[in-house]
Amino acid sequence: MTYSVDLTGQEFVMFSTDWCGYCKRLKRQLGEVGITFREINVEQEPDSADFVEQVNGGNRVVPTLLFSDGTSLTNPSVIAVKEKLASLS
Repeated sequence: MTYSVDLTGQEFVMFSTDWCGYCKRLKRQLGEVGITFREINVEQEPDSADFVEQVNGGNRVVPTLLFSDGTSLTNPSVIAVKEKLASLS
């Protein structure tokens, strides 16, 4: 399943919820190193929740990140995000 988000280059989307501690931590860490991203709340956008479940074996696990090359990472470290972004440049 693909989720239609217009991303190019080093852009990515973080699928999250308001209550997710892992999401809050990753957002803070990304902000500390100056990495910007688009955020989609899976509780407010049901189609996005379907995508998250699809890439996570039926589980609604957040944060899930979707990159411009169509790949995703689930609950990654900020280091893993930086490495992924470097591979997209």
